[in-house]
Amino acid sequence: MKGCVASRAFDRLSETATTLVNPEIRRWKQEGGRIVGYFCSAMPVEMITAAGFLPFRVRATGSTGTELSDSFFSSINCSFPRHAFNMALKGEYDFLDGLVIFNSCDHVRRVYDHWIRQLKTPFVQILSLPKKAEVPQVEWFTDELRILRERMQDHFGVAITDERLRDAIAQHNRSRRLLRDLYDLRKESRPPITGAEMLAVTVAGSVMPQDVYTDLLGDLLEDISGKEGHTDYRARLMIIGGLLDNPEYVQIIENQGGLVVTDALCFGSRTLWKDVDENAADPLVALAQYYVADRPSCARMYTEYPRRLEYVRSMIDEFRVDGVIFQRLAFCETWGFEQYSLTNDFRNLNVPLLCMDREYVLGGVGQLKTRVQAFLETVGG
Repeated sequence: MKGCVASRAFDRLSETATTLVNPEIRRWKQEGGRIVGYFCSAMPVEMITAAGFLPFRVRATGSTGTELSDSFFSSINCSFPRHAFNMALKGEYDFLDGLVIFNSCDHVRRVYDHWIRQLKTPFVQILSLPKKAEVPQVEWFTDELRILRERMQDHFGVAITDERLRDAIAQHNRSRRLLRDLYDLRKESRPPITGAEMLAVTVAGSVMPQDVYTDLLGDLLEDISGKEGHTDYRARLMIIGGLLDNPEYVQIIENQGGLVVTDALCFGSRTLWKDVDENAADPLVALAQYYVADRPSCARMYTEYPRRLEYVRSMIDEFRVDGVIFQRLAFCETWGFEQYSLTNDFRNLNVPLLCMDREYVLGGVGQLKTRVQAFLETVGG
């Protein structure tokens, strides 16, 4: 299936998503701006924006190997941190002025240990991310954010005031609302944007200034709203699971005849389906509440599985999904447990489910095509 988006805004977003040091980053650095990287969608990016910096979600786009990082990770570590740290050792992230890492999983947690010993990034901070989404965990995470604010202010000599935080929250919420408008277009029987194109749009938002991003989203909506969409698909699909930042992976799936109309991904709907409370008395508390408890959670939040299942079920109904593809990076224990639970519960949902392990760098394309083709036969679309 070929994309049909004819939009200068989309072309710019796509270029930003498919390159590591994209034009927006180059422009930002040339104008003297500072960039703070982060590894997980649990990062309250509003804090980086409030500091006047550009938030950059670390990806390993363009990586071709792990020859340097293999000295620090085993072959049974998730391939994403191996590729990302390999690029770091090669100097590919030298444009970063700072980095925030979470203990989101043991594999990424180990990146922090190696990063502070092997690299010279001026500011590196690790935060503790809870595994539950209840009141004590929100309070804990609020304290973590207070520590981060103090250390960023001390290191960079900036003031991250409540007013600036509220402005940043409102700015990111505007992007979330526009993205939800784009998702609404995918509910149509003839969606004007493919799943691969939508993933490129959401990835772009994690590596470019929010004011620029918001303007491009508005232009993209204007360009495609009401336009003739796709009809040449056999089934409406949903992709769920862990980290997926490569639109080409989704494109291969769609080329077999399925159209991805929605997702539950950390580069997708889980980052945008709700807004941060803009009226809270304390914006740090609002951010902690949102990133720990309010937004659709990932598999790290073990006690939230029933709510995640209900979220997936509601998306299936809302977007009229015919089949679901669960993808996870090989050796990811967190999403491995989730896969086991989903496999059991999907029997009661009466929706076909395909589970696939993959490596971070796209490979095994022939096998991927074959499995998707066979899955579409079972869907019967």
